[in-house]
Amino acid sequence: MPRARTVATVLGVITAATAGAIAVQEARRRATAAPSGPVDATTRGARNAAIAGIGARAGGSYALHRAKRVFASAERQSQLDSEFELKTAEAITDALGNMKGAMMKLGQMASYLDQGMPEHVRAALAELQSNAPPMSAALAAEVIRADLGAAPEEVFATWDPEPIAAASIGQVHRAMTHDGRAVAVKVQYPGVGDAIRADLDNAGLLFTAMGMLFPGLEPGPLVEELRERLVEELDYRLEADNQRLFADHYRDHPFIHVPDVVDELCGERVLTTELAEGARFEELETWSQAERDLAAEAIFRFVFGSLYRLHAFNGDPHPGNYLFRPGGQVTFLDFGLVKRFVPSEITVLESMIQAMVLDGDITAYRRIISDIGLLRSDAGTFSDEQIRAYFGHFYDFVLRDEVRTITPDYASETVRRFFDTSGEHGQIMKAANVPPSFVIIQRINLGLYAIFGQLRATANWRRISEELWPIVDGPPSTDLGRRAAEWAAGR
Repeated sequence: MPRARTVATVLGVITAATAGAIAVQEARRRATAAPSGPVDATTRGARNAAIAGIGARAGGSYALHRAKRVFASAERQSQLDSEFELKTAEAITDALGNMKGAMMKLGQMASYLDQGMPEHVRAALAELQSNAPPMSAALAAEVIRADLGAAPEEVFATWDPEPIAAASIGQVHRAMTHDGRAVAVKVQYPGVGDAIRADLDNAGLLFTAMGMLFPGLEPGPLVEELRERLVEELDYRLEADNQRLFADHYRDHPFIHVPDVVDELCGERVLTTELAEGARFEELETWSQAERDLAAEAIFRFVFGSLYRLHAFNGDPHPGNYLFRPGGQVTFLDFGLVKRFVPSEITVLESMIQAMVLDGDITAYRRIISDIGLLRSDAGTFSDEQIRAYFGHFYDFVLRDEVRTITPDYASETVRRFFDTSGEHGQIMKAANVPPSFVIIQRINLGLYAIFGQLRATANWRRISEELWPIVDGPPSTDLGRRAAEWAAGR
């Protein structure tokens, strides 16, 4: 995808979704009254007003930018373009970081979703992964006092008022318990629940508009599934349950680590877990390709091993949710957006793999996706080869028993298969739907593979997958696989 088109698409979507956030911030700075909390414009009306405001602002900035380009040399035009892109990205990042909620999640996803973005734009948005503007120490203390019954300095033996990470729903502080444990304390932003509900009300309008582009899309069930999952994420007691599920399942695992929950120091808006340490994703990118491959394999085994063996999927795969150590050691953070699957849903996923990958039976695959509503039943004008060409892309790197590199181009093409209705596969996309049980799992296609593309992750993914698919239950094919098999045998 050409650079100009990529930047216009990505920044345009984010700007449209978060328009007015900058204006909201300026209004807050001008206000003389004390702020009620860190989340601006928490009602639907206020956030809609924010969305209306940035359109004019962005349009005026772009008009000025174009005027500057008219008499500039080609070299100067390129410089002006880069400056405008960076300024826009930084402004949107600042706006999203202060709005929090679902809008900030959109910015997080954009920071790693499209591999064609200029690096300076990506770097600005990447700040949303763990370095968003935090709430004040006083507000964090109020949340802890309300949830745990006392000030943080009383609840904990030591408490660091400066957060170590700040993201879309809450921020994380270091602390020591009175029995000497180092812990991470996630504190939810006041007002973020109202902000997310307002964003979800707007999401209904968004998906209705998408339905005009994709006639096969049924927006109602899609929005309800998103609403249910994101509202669940606001309840840290539920997140604690999810994290216990994964921590217990992977206890003593040789390379997958999930921090334990400190039950007595948790509430509805406070989540305390053991403190984990490791390198962030941006540091991993500087490591050798061999280390990057090991880290990607560990993530791959965690995601698909959890899906097919635990019947649970942690649906927020962005770079800020991992900590890395050499040798493929990965700590997984943030279990707020978890989908638990019933056996029949897993059976459907396995049957799709059986048909597309193991048997190469496109007729059977087509029947399955029609039965579950992934493809409209009246889409009979498409040939089996067209179905294979479109849907086969999502299985491409496991179709053959060979070493494959997941490239940035593969990741970008995966995104385009969802949103670009103008290409050769556009008509199939228009006839496709997303069943509710597939909503969160599509984060694999829209997020996980983008991360692997950044790492240029290389492995024999087919053999690793056969280890993880219960319908194959293949033997270990790598050193990590052998270590995981030994761990499983000794449980």
